[in-house]
Amino acid sequence: MKRITGLATAGFVLACLGPVPVLADTIEAALIRAYKTNPQLNAQRASVRSTDESVPQALSGYRPKVSVTASGGYQYTDVNSVVAGNNVHLSGSNYPRAIGVTATQTLFNGNQTANRTRAAESQVSSAREGLRVLEQSVLLSAATIYMDYLRDSATVEVQKSNVRVLEQTLKQTNDRFNVGEVTRTDVAQSQAQLAAGNTQLLTAESNLTTTRANYRRIIGSEPTGLAPGSPVDRFLPSTLAQAVELGLTENPNVTAAMFGIDVSFLNVKINEGALFPTVTLQANAQQGYEQSITTPKQFTASALAQVSIPIYQGGAEYSLIRQSKESLAQQRLNLEQVRDQTRATIVQAWGQLQAGRAQVASAQAQVKASEIALNGVREEARAGQRTTLDVLNAQQALVNARVSLVTAQHDRVVASYSVLSAIGRLAPQVLGLKTDVYDPSVHYQQVRDSWIGVRTPDGR
Repeated sequence: MKRITGLATAGFVLACLGPVPVLADTIEAALIRAYKTNPQLNAQRASVRSTDESVPQALSGYRPKVSVTASGGYQYTDVNSVVAGNNVHLSGSNYPRAIGVTATQTLFNGNQTANRTRAAESQVSSAREGLRVLEQSVLLSAATIYMDYLRDSATVEVQKSNVRVLEQTLKQTNDRFNVGEVTRTDVAQSQAQLAAGNTQLLTAESNLTTTRANYRRIIGSEPTGLAPGSPVDRFLPSTLAQAVELGLTENPNVTAAMFGIDVSFLNVKINEGALFPTVTLQANAQQGYEQSITTPKQFTASALAQVSIPIYQGGAEYSLIRQSKESLAQQRLNLEQVRDQTRATIVQAWGQLQAGRAQVASAQAQVKASEIALNGVREEARAGQRTTLDVLNAQQALVNARVSLVTAQHDRVVASYSVLSAIGRLAPQVLGLKTDVYDPSVHYQQVRDSWIGVRTPDGR
């Protein structure tokens, strides 16, 4: 117990209680696995790739549209006509066949194509920021569950150690009862405390089982010999004001809301473009055979420019413009709301970090004082100046202090990750994780200027 107590105040308790496991994992390795294999994160990456396709769809408005038509069939003709005063009768069967090609090019449509392309690009940028939001959420969840497992494992070890001490205490109390040094009440108190210790141990083991399942769900592997985690204070700004300033410009929730304003603004321009004339150029060529019984072969070609000027379409276009302007105003207000929420989140996380630092120091002092108190109560009990209940209470106080230390060290590390996430910098590049960083711009460049093809860049 003395060996355990001394080490517990020096570092993270899990690495010190009971047999030291062979370290097989670190928090950085766990973050890498979560970053690469988390199914929710991979699904969001697929969603971003899907959003990339909105840009070539918008760019298609600049490109010509070409179609080929073919027809064929049977036709019977029976015609009586007067030609130069003479009655002419024509009858017979033919098999009309034709093939043609039509090309249409939009020359002007009120800049709707240009604005749709810009809106699609803003949607892609917004989707990337949404991906950053989820990446940070997954990394924060991975760091949290890693520390949760360390905390719960250490708590189990603390409770196991407590049960061993209580069992020894009960044995000693029984021995003293047999020689008449204590009463049956002391024995009953020892038995009650041991039963309570067993209950606390079972609760701790149950919590650890739940945490192990969540660890497997988030990180994708079973926890094995985890190394102690450490805070990421070195990546944090030095003051709260700097943290807030960074968060209001780098937090992906804020930047995504900014791109949302761009999309809404461009939607206003797109709807306003419906009030402008539309100019198109159409070219057509057709080769026909036996179109009639007197025309064995016929070829036609044409090129036409068409101007369409909308006058009144029932008022729907005006309603769409007003609606999109209201959506733009909503997005601007939403940006202010997101900024306020981001600021509040940063301040809260910063406060938790500061409190965590103080709590670790306080908990270490509490453990040290509880150890001294327990040793003193035991010596006084041997001299008959303390009761068995005093010893049991001091033992429970020490157990509570150790659990508080474990929890404080857990909260300290998680709070540092929370601050890094709140300011928008919880990313593999910042943490220096040794893994390939997913770059959404690669797929975007692969599909942006694609004119044809149904295969995705990965071959599907």
